[in-house]
Amino acid sequence: MARLACRLTIGLVLAVPLCLGQEIRANAAPADIAACDRLAAHPTDPDKPAEVKGVIAIAGSDIPAAVKACKAATAVPDAPRRIWMELGRAYESGRQPTEAANAYRKAAKAGSTTAMAGLGVLMINGAGVRKNVNEARTLIETAAKAGDVEGMINLAAIYGAGVGVKPDLAMARNWYAKAAAANSGEALFQLGLMTQDGDDGPKDDVVARALFEKAAAFDHADALERLGAYAEAGRAGEKDPKAAIAYYKRAAALGSEDAAKALERLRCPFGLKDKDGRQVGRICFEGR
Repeated sequence: MARLACRLTIGLVLAVPLCLGQEIRANAAPADIAACDRLAAHPTDPDKPAEVKGVIAIAGSDIPAAVKACKAATAVPDAPRRIWMELGRAYESGRQPTEAANAYRKAAKAGSTTAMAGLGVLMINGAGVRKNVNEARTLIETAAKAGDVEGMINLAAIYGAGVGVKPDLAMARNWYAKAAAANSGEALFQLGLMTQDGDDGPKDDVVARALFEKAAAFDHADALERLGAYAEAGRAGEKDPKAAIAYYKRAAALGSEDAAKALERLRCPFGLKDKDGRQVGRICFEGR
């Protein structure tokens, strides 16, 4: 933000506070950028400063502050392109897809590969922008080939689901593997699912569980839920109800609805039925 010259139009006594106020506004830009990074940076964004950790998902309570900080930061001349990407993330998290698409597009035009991946996903879904699968795939593929982790993950999903292309599980696995090598919890989780289901290879619960464990190290909620299910069923190991509950609790705390349902099922294992066989309640045990 350019610093304005002080105009001594209201007397010397009031002129000093006026200039100080302008100095504060001029110095607010670095604070806005720092707040935007803290609230909305993505952990795998190659543009992210090394000291910024980033967040996989912007917390609901942080969305208004993220939008405010990132909007203020983009008003600064020569704002870093990542700030436009982060503003897009904040808007997308706040369910404002049109605003998200506009912000992503500005960042993508400036070369942000993470913004390319984000805009591509919006285009595939037709959220806030005209649906265009071909353009979306081009954006995501460009990001992936540039080494962007989100681009790799999304390109893998495109091939796995056959979005605008012939389904190709080998290509999906290949791109997930590249993203996993870059320490992506989501990619490790997806590889685990492919391995447990035997997609483009033999089923192998032991290898799948190992992949879920690696993903869980990144606090991946769905990977933790899978570990809970494996421990509960004795899959790729002995049954361990206590471990299952511990995994489910961690997953539920991170937002996994399936884990929350599993915890409720384990806490309330016995159903009560009326004379017509309709379930009317459950018997629950506290402390589970």
